[in-house]
Amino acid sequence: MGLFVNIVMMPCLEFWGRKWNLQDIVTAVVFFILHCLCVMAPFHFTWPALWVACALFLVTGFGVTLSFHRNLAHKSFRLPKWLEYLFAYFGVLSLQGSPIEWVSSHRYHHQFTDTEKDVHSPRQGFWFSHMGWILDSGSRFGKYGGLKNVEDLKRQAFYMFLHRTYFLHSVVLLGSLLYAAGGVPFLVWGMGVRMVCVFHGTLLVNSAGHMWGEQVYHTGDMSRNNWWLGLFALGEGWHNNNHAFDYSARQGLEWWQIDFTWYVIRFFQLLGLATDVKTPTESQKRRKALNSKMKATSH
Repeated sequence: MGLFVNIVMMPCLEFWGRKWNLQDIVTAVVFFILHCLCVMAPFHFTWPALWVACALFLVTGFGVTLSFHRNLAHKSFRLPKWLEYLFAYFGVLSLQGSPIEWVSSHRYHHQFTDTEKDVHSPRQGFWFSHMGWILDSGSRFGKYGGLKNVEDLKRQAFYMFLHRTYFLHSVVLLGSLLYAAGGVPFLVWGMGVRMVCVFHGTLLVNSAGHMWGEQVYHTGDMSRNNWWLGLFALGEGWHNNNHAFDYSARQGLEWWQIDFTWYVIRFFQLLGLATDVKTPTESQKRRKALNSKMKATSH
């Protein structure tokens, strides 16, 4: 019954129980169109379209996980500017907002995790933490003082340019290129299916990542480690690890915790491209461990 209320009743109340501004309406329309493209996918299937979708899933997915999250939001490692900007541009193509807006929301999330000021806490229901917060800009921007925690990015002309133009890159430019290269199948799979998968991978970290899974570190919040989310979200599902050590470039802290984003960062580190790569020490992990068994095995 609780699951029904969270997933069915709460969305209805949030949809019909508040005022909608233009930004919320546009966002909802974009989400609706993307999901409609997914419905069309079986009727426009081609193998090239599928491979394009898979390639763009990885490129734009790593743009979010490696660039937006670990590099820009948490500064867990450094890249040469050309490579930093390249991955940030990949993230823009996910249609999850500009790097400035994404990083600002995420930094506030870590500052106010699972409190009233949290941008997307499941304490307000699964739906709100998954998609409801995106469709309510009044609540999202009203909970804190705006983009005041991203001065490091606002000082860079490249990020300000992306902040003003990200929709043109992720929808107009990429959509036009896909249509020119492969017609409707490339548009349906490369835009619709791929964007919806990347979107829900990120959004599930906000919702499922604070509801289902295991807590191994003391964080004072609801964050969880979730193995299937770790796979789907390219390593972001080890969310309790992330909240315990938000400075860490590696989120799958155990050898068996698959973290595709970390593997890419590690590859760049071996090439000398990723520097100042931060990870927690064994003593830091022991101090935050919730159970004595884990503390013992960390020796």
